[in-house]
Amino acid sequence: MATISMLKPNKMDDLEESRKISLQCLDCGYTQTVGERIQSICPKCGSNLIANFFRSRRDLNRQMRLKWQDHLRSRENSIWRYRELLPVANPENIVSMGEGVTPLLHAKKLGAMLGLERLYIKDERQGPTGSFKDRQASVAISVMKERGITEFALASTGNVALAYAAYAARAGIKMWAFVVENIPDPKLREICLFGTEVIKVRGTYDQVKVIAANFAEEKGIFLDRGIKNMAGVAGMKTLAFELAEQLHWRSPDWYIQGVSGGMGPAGVAKGFEELKELGFVDKVPALGIIQPSGCAPMVKAFKAGEATATPVLNPQTNIMPLATGTPGQAYELLKGLVDRYGGTMEDASDEDAYATTRVVATTEGISVEPAAALAFAGTIKLAKQGAIKPNDVVVVNCCGHTYPVEEHITEGSVVRTIIVDES
Repeated sequence: MATISMLKPNKMDDLEESRKISLQCLDCGYTQTVGERIQSICPKCGSNLIANFFRSRRDLNRQMRLKWQDHLRSRENSIWRYRELLPVANPENIVSMGEGVTPLLHAKKLGAMLGLERLYIKDERQGPTGSFKDRQASVAISVMKERGITEFALASTGNVALAYAAYAARAGIKMWAFVVENIPDPKLREICLFGTEVIKVRGTYDQVKVIAANFAEEKGIFLDRGIKNMAGVAGMKTLAFELAEQLHWRSPDWYIQGVSGGMGPAGVAKGFEELKELGFVDKVPALGIIQPSGCAPMVKAFKAGEATATPVLNPQTNIMPLATGTPGQAYELLKGLVDRYGGTMEDASDEDAYATTRVVATTEGISVEPAAALAFAGTIKLAKQGAIKPNDVVVVNCCGHTYPVEEHITEGSVVRTIIVDES
């Protein structure tokens, strides 16, 4: 089980130069520095990086913590304003396009409909490529650059490939993207525009991941494994840092997100754990883990009280970004976080998600992608169940934009045409 440990800096201004970053297996004590070839499995005991996730060990006194907060007021508007808590030692290796620092919008009308006075939307549509995956891509590509990786592969349903393609192009790193066959054509064309080699696979997302892994192994190149890599999850921590700062150094009561592999909630929980350790917030929020009814292995296992999730071999959902039928140890991680900090796992149907798209658009003026709409549909469900209390501070991750529009949302053309008679 892996952890990132950052050695105590000599002084805050020289932190980037003096800091050293290492991975450590909490099971057997094996350690590895970032400068070495990082593996996803501990070579000594076989423990996976995902299990128990990353635990930070820092020794920052109160004066240094206050100085860090003071520095934030004058720093750039990107996730790298929190660079001391991110796994890149040399700032020259940072690959950034101003990602992060997205608006936190008070959803007053939608909240009034649900009886939730303090419902907020984290508007991640406003990233460089239109989704919250820009955070993941920025940190992951920066770590690759620092480690001298020049070529890599990944599997994606769309947003990850698009974000990584843009950042890989900026870093000069060659990328191979294995994607599901029904990825929207406009998104596919944009991924190709960045120079990424794209391979469409006729099969489930889980099958796509296997093919990408086999390709990377045969070609001898790096494989980005999402939640099983330290960098991507570290990027998601920045959501927690921003939320705390935007809420005047308070934690929300709930963080809710549509989930496939679970990287977002895992990173958010980790971020709040670190802020709590440093004395900036007093708690980690409860997690609302939402999955589509046609592919909800985590939800089914959680409601049945099971320690592991049974794979869904044939996902029955059109919300492809969330169609991960085999969550593996991601479920165990998220279940552990929910057991520790509160929250729940719930499902919602595709139809509810599409209907909710219209509700969010007409009440708050925000056009969301299906994965985000599912999170809102789940929020509505939890509010009706009474799981969320009227005074709770609730943050829903609006993880991406509607565009390119999927036909399921609009159910065909909704535009009326007037024919002008010129006679």
